[in-house]
Amino acid sequence: MSNITFKLNNDEAIIGLCGRVDSTNAADLENGIKNYLNSNPHTSLTADLEKLEYISSAGLRVILRLCKDEKKFCLINASSEVYEILEMTGFTEMIPVKKAYRRISVDGCEIIGRGAMGTVYRLDEDIIVKVYNESVSPDDINRERELARKAFVLGIPTAIPFDVVKVGNAYGSVFELLKAKSFAELIIAAPAELDKYIDLSVELMKTIHSTAVRENDLPAFKNKAVGTAQKLKAFLPADKAEKFRKMAEAIPDTNTMVHGDLHIKNIMMQNGEILLIDMDTLGRGHPVFEFEAIFQAYIAYSEIDKNNTCDFFGIRYETAEKIWKETLRRYFRDKDEAYIAEISDKISLLGYASLFCWFIGENANPEGYEKALTDAYMKRILELIDKVDGFEFE
Repeated sequence: MSNITFKLNNDEAIIGLCGRVDSTNAADLENGIKNYLNSNPHTSLTADLEKLEYISSAGLRVILRLCKDEKKFCLINASSEVYEILEMTGFTEMIPVKKAYRRISVDGCEIIGRGAMGTVYRLDEDIIVKVYNESVSPDDINRERELARKAFVLGIPTAIPFDVVKVGNAYGSVFELLKAKSFAELIIAAPAELDKYIDLSVELMKTIHSTAVRENDLPAFKNKAVGTAQKLKAFLPADKAEKFRKMAEAIPDTNTMVHGDLHIKNIMMQNGEILLIDMDTLGRGHPVFEFEAIFQAYIAYSEIDKNNTCDFFGIRYETAEKIWKETLRRYFRDKDEAYIAEISDKISLLGYASLFCWFIGENANPEGYEKALTDAYMKRILELIDKVDGFEFE
């Protein structure tokens, strides 16, 4: 049959409806579906409507009978026109229905940022889109949208995506940021104003850290630190691994909001208003986790290649180093240099350790660049672990 396709994905049967389904072909289509389902054991049924242009009442009756026969049944990729039919006839109240994602192209668009989860493009003066890696699912994206919404409700200046789109084989979140520029772009354009943007970043950080969240609202960063300690056992001498474990487990489990990736590419300025993007890292915990991520972005990622800051931020390593040091000094404005140096060692140890474990991943014997990098991180870890007696600070 030309208007239907079949696929079995583990225990999920997937039927694809194409073209028009009406009284002229509904009976044949239903017989074809039933014959396929009877011949292929399955636990759930999904009808993919991406290529369905129209469905009549006869086609809807086929859907209704499938709904009654199948324990788990859903419809996906319904176009706006088909979704409207399903909604008007009450099917959206009986069956889970997911609308199709609008498709866009980023060909020729300016890249304004890259991260572990994806790439941010400027579509025009008003709109940017964060295109996630193909491994990131729509559920992951919706989770980030929900985190952004929670932060916004709590008073954090957050850019909330208004749409999820399809970009090639990947998905993206669309933001309206009218003529907005990142702090990185603003610093590049006006280097003499660097201190201004450091002050604004620190002020924003303090606003975030003064915001308390409920325990179940955001994931706990402490779990990541404890996981890092567990992984380090295979690489550190037993006494040092045990010391790191105890320090990680002693980090206060607070309900302080932490952005988790608060660098100059994730802070935007729009008509004098600051807005945060990239909320997938949002969590709760001690502020040491915020500083850990900032240290990694400005310093640790460039441990063996100082050009990384230029490639990522568009600024020289010396500028990134200044941002890092001044961020510490201004956040702890009432503390002396000895105290700040002590804090820096704590943050650096935690940052190097988590990056070491991230780069090692499942590969205990990295090669090439990754081996050089993990060797450099381990050297730093061994230098710092005897100097540091705990990760927390006031």
